[in-house]
This record gives sequence, C-alpha cells and structure tokens, in this order.
Amino acid sequence: MNDAQMTRRKLLCAATAGSAAVMLMPYTWTSGAEDRAAPKSPNERWRIGCIGMRYQGSVIAREALPFGDVVAICDVDRHVREQARASFGSTAEIFENYTDLIAKKNIDVVLIGAPDHWHTKMVIDACRAGKDIYCEKPLTLTVDEGKLLCRVVKETGRVVQVGTWQRSDARFRLACELVQGGRLGALRKVTVVLGKNTTGGPFDPQPAPKHINWNLWQGQTPNVPYVPERCHYTFRWWYEYSGGEMTDSGAHHLDIAQWGMGTQHTGPVEVEATARYPMVPGGYNVAVDFRAKYRYANGMELEVLDAQRGDNSRNGILFEGDAGRLFVNRGTVSGKPVEDLAARPFPRDDFKLYDFDNRDRPERMGKIDAIKNHMGNFYDCTRSRKTPVSDVVSQHRSVSLCHLGNIAMRTGGKLAWDPDAEQFVGTSEANKLLAREQRKGFEVT
Repeated sequence: MNDAQMTRRKLLCAATAGSAAVMLMPYTWTSGAEDRAAPKSPNERWRIGCIGMRYQGSVIAREALPFGDVVAICDVDRHVREQARASFGSTAEIFENYTDLIAKKNIDVVLIGAPDHWHTKMVIDACRAGKDIYCEKPLTLTVDEGKLLCRVVKETGRVVQVGTWQRSDARFRLACELVQGGRLGALRKVTVVLGKNTTGGPFDPQPAPKHINWNLWQGQTPNVPYVPERCHYTFRWWYEYSGGEMTDSGAHHLDIAQWGMGTQHTGPVEVEATARYPMVPGGYNVAVDFRAKYRYANGMELEVLDAQRGDNSRNGILFEGDAGRLFVNRGTVSGKPVEDLAARPFPRDDFKLYDFDNRDRPERMGKIDAIKNHMGNFYDCTRSRKTPVSDVVSQHRSVSLCHLGNIAMRTGGKLAWDPDAEQFVGTSEANKLLAREQRKGFEVT
C-alpha cells in the first residue's frame, strides 16, 4: 500500500506509532517546562505591559505569568481594560492609549494582542521605546510595513517574538525536520488548507459606546461610523483591519509551509489567485471563496485552499515529495515518513532547523531543541539576546505570502513577484496594494 492510498484512520495510526517512537509530545504548558524556563530570582522576572486585552491578549498575558508580573494594561475599551486588571491582580496601572504605557520606565516587555491593523505601529513604537516585544500574528497588514519593521528591529536591537506558536509545537517542528532532512525525497508541492471566511451584513451604523474610544480603535484606518461587527473578534472579516483567513490561519500554516520548504528568507516568483466576493454593502468584505497558487524559482509549488477539495480535506499542511508525503495540523502529524521513524529514527542532534539569519554568527544561534514553549523561548531570548524562534524576518516573509495571495485575488490573474526587491514586476496596480493609506495622526513612520 503506497502513501497516497492510506486511509485517514491508517494515517492517524501511523502518526501515533511514529510519535511514540520519537517521544513526540505537543509543546503545551507543563510544570516541568515552567520549572526549567522560569526565572531563578525575583530580579529576573519581567515587568510586563499588555496592550489589547480582549481574548488573545489575555491568553498571552497568562502564558507570560511564569516569567513576570503584569504591571500595566492598555485597551481602548474601558470595560475590557478594567476586567483585565481585575483578572491580573488589580494592581496594574491601566491606560487607554498604548503610547502612555510604553513610555513607562518600569516596563521590560510589551505583549501586543491588539487588532491586526495596529501591530506594526505598536511594535515599532515599542522598539523605539526600548522594550522587547511579543506580538500576536499576523505581524503586519501590508508588505511594506514588514520591510520597515524589519529595519527598525535590526536598528534598535530589540527582541521580538511573533505569536506563530506552531513553530514551538513538536508536531510542526518534526514535519519540517523530516521534509528538510530528505525523508520525503525531493519536495515537489505543498498544499495548505485554511478555512472559509465568515460572511454577513449589511450592518447598521450606530453611536459608538461611551466605553470604547472608536477613533483610537480605528487608528490608521479610514474614519467610518461605528459598527459593532467591525470591532473585537469580527474585525478580521474586513480588509481595512485584517485579511480574513489568509492572514488568520494562514499566518500560522503558511509560516510552517515556508519553514519546511526552506524558503523563510525569500518568496515566490509568481502568484495567481481566484476569489469571489460577497458584494454586500455595509457587510464583511473579505473573499467568500478563494484559492491561491505560488511558484518558486526552483519550480516548487505552494497552493492555498480555503476549504475541502478532494484529497486535501483537512485544515493543515500537506508536503509532497517524490518519495512520500506528510500531513500536519494541530491534531496530528501523519504519513509514511512518520511511520518509518519507528525503524529509522531521525538524527535530531545533527539537524539544525533553527538558524534563521545568524548562520554567520553561531554565537547568536538558538537551538530549536532548547525550546520549552513559545513564551519560554521569548523569555530565554530576552535574557541571551538571541534570535527567537518566530523572528521578524521569517515572519515578515511568511505573512507576505498571505498579503500577496490577497492582492492577487483582488487584482485577478497572474502576477510576477521579485522576492529580492519585494515588488511585483510590471504592474503598478498591484504594487499600490503593497502599502495602505494612513490616517493623519496615526502614521507609521
């Protein structure tokens, strides 16, 4: 029976057997991991400032508690910031504007859980304020923002970890190691399945609640009447603030695809995409149906699908080589290369996946096997000043794939891309979408 003929059950069984063979465990919070990574004295604990505290902001704040103490909280929603302060001990200072928080001298690290359209400016401002930063994905809203952010992080020497925590999960890491270690033979194609974008609308504008600073929430984006569906979790279904599933699940899965392909410092040379849009006035405006295909200079193909199509029926990443294939998502890593681990263990001590842009500076290289968890890796790197596992360079390149796909959907047809210049070739229309207009007073400079 070849790999292509394996049933879902057999794939899962193979994954289970292979996982046991290599003692594969997901990187979740365990007492052992916390004990190894936790500060050894009170002086080694972070003083933490948190920006954006609805849901994911509070999640990452709790993940940081083994390493520090929350001393400041910021959210433009008064109800959210007051609830967050009550949740984290009632002693933290609270702020409406993040610029007041990052100006505080008693803050070592900043955790950013604000909506996507704020990420780049907040990271840049926090870097220039001398803080180390953990920022939720996606790192940017445009390609040009990423280019600027990479320069600022390099100039300021700050440690920035992006919340693409799948890099710290043993399933995804093993998948990338197996692909780069040649266990699939020559890699031919990677397929990523994300999920459907949410549809809805039209939505009626209404007066902004007094507890929300709607002007500050909008930031650089166009000033529009308040609509509840533009705010909080559902902001991701508007191109003004996010990029739908392409920058939501895509920021995770396309990052793993690039990591496994070994292209985390470059990009494709061609992208084409198709999409259908809801066309509901006053409603969500991200694509209803979409797919994108990328071609790299070496002939490798990466395809992104929004839903189940034929054999690519599960959310996750499928790597296909001339000697086998491998599927990975948050629930499993499966395929013949995993099954073969029982008889043919992987020489992990000899394999370096985590080198990033420090190949010429071994003293700055972190070792991937030392990762305890994503926040623990960030803590370690703030102490050692080494590059974290989800660094800004690789994350800019990964989220750029998401942006390129969305641009190709909006312009239609096939686009040539120069991964070195980070520009489209021969199309001013697409190049205009590499940046966005910035409302006066909120510019990223």
